[in-house]
Amino acid sequence: MELLVFVGISLALLGVLSLVEHWRNPGPTDWRVNLQSWVINIGIALMASHFWPRWLGGSLIDGADLPLWLALPLFVVVRDFLEWFYHFAQHRIPALWAIHSFHHSDPQMTALTTNRHFWADQLVKSLTIWSATSMVIRGTDTLVGIYGLISLYNYLIHANLRIDFGRFSWLLNCPAYHRRHHSRLPEHYDSNLAALFPIWDVLAGTYRRPDGWPPCGLDEGKPESLTDLLCWPVRDRERGKLPVQADA
Repeated sequence: MELLVFVGISLALLGVLSLVEHWRNPGPTDWRVNLQSWVINIGIALMASHFWPRWLGGSLIDGADLPLWLALPLFVVVRDFLEWFYHFAQHRIPALWAIHSFHHSDPQMTALTTNRHFWADQLVKSLTIWSATSMVIRGTDTLVGIYGLISLYNYLIHANLRIDFGRFSWLLNCPAYHRRHHSRLPEHYDSNLAALFPIWDVLAGTYRRPDGWPPCGLDEGKPESLTDLLCWPVRDRERGKLPVQADA
């Protein structure tokens, strides 16, 4: 039931953002692939909730023992850092990039690109960073639910809307900040990896202030069939090769 409610809220937010995107930047998008990917991932999430192994060991901190005003920011910071760390690894480890490149294959990033992830990605994350979060702090239903609502901000940062926080871009992710990350220009590769808080990029040296509105997508193209969508990492050997950053 919680998943269905979350999907309903997601659809409402996507509908509003998509209308605004079409109004401000009309043009073709790869919405069919994004929608197919979303449906597949919902099915994977339903399966994983019943059959996929979860971390059942102890936690350094029990979120239930802390007041919400303390537990929530702690949970969000831990989860956001681990999301950044995993994303960093996706751009450094060929096997992870082969999976993650599916997300980068959208030639016109929109709010719906948020759901464009290869189906195995969330299974890998559940065994790694999501379990690692539980090792640090055990999330209660309330903490996980609120974090899920906060994560809907990802729809905005992927939106085809020219929102730029300028010199304050190191404080919070935004469409211009993340657009640079999805850029197909070699000089933009491997920058601005943050999910919510760019401070992780600042500390790691991967922060770059947004500069314009670059084109998105991959030189090797995008999925052209359902089979390609389901077998993306193994359909082409080139997808396992890490992109090489050009000298800025």
